[in-house]
Amino acid sequence: MKEGQGILTVISGFSGAGKGTVTRKILEQYDNYALSISATTRDPREGEENGREYFFKTAEEFEKMIAKDELIEYAKYVNNYYGTPKMYVQEQLQKGKDVILEIEIQGALKVKEKYPDTLLLFITPPSAQELKNRLIRRGTEEMDVIEKRMKTAAWEAQFMDQYDYIVINDELQTCVEELHAIIQSEHKKSARNLVFAEKIKEELEKEVKD
Repeated sequence: MKEGQGILTVISGFSGAGKGTVTRKILEQYDNYALSISATTRDPREGEENGREYFFKTAEEFEKMIAKDELIEYAKYVNNYYGTPKMYVQEQLQKGKDVILEIEIQGALKVKEKYPDTLLLFITPPSAQELKNRLIRRGTEEMDVIEKRMKTAAWEAQFMDQYDYIVINDELQTCVEELHAIIQSEHKKSARNLVFAEKIKEELEKEVKD
């Protein structure tokens, strides 16, 4: 990646872990982030707007985007397509923005495969019981759907060790601050500052010779 470029950050987590709320809070509290809005074929939930939470597409529209290579990644999850439009992400990274993708595990691992510098963050509640409680309190789905989401979470948990960091969302503000600190610390990694390191080495060699 180019130095000065933003960091592509994927936030994933179980349905009901609060990753959407955490992402929204990061964008509200800190300036240097851009949210990549995903495209999906699922129906909007109450209060959601096209172009804000998601770009809502028909299956036919989504499959045209796949055919035109307009997505960084895409996956099918609970019988619906989800994917990340490419152009916006690339533009924001070049401006130096840290771009957050809030996507599920299949998509996250595909992004990491295509873009190895991607930072993968996994959000989880402190326990399985708390996850189920949050899904119930959300009040948007019947119990049979909640049970299906719990089974999906059990499968997703097998991939947690493929993420760079696991962050427990127990207290919201603490979780937000931890995520922000992790992302910003990535900018200081030596692998992301090789040009600067080489410049200092050359300057020091010149000073010593002089």
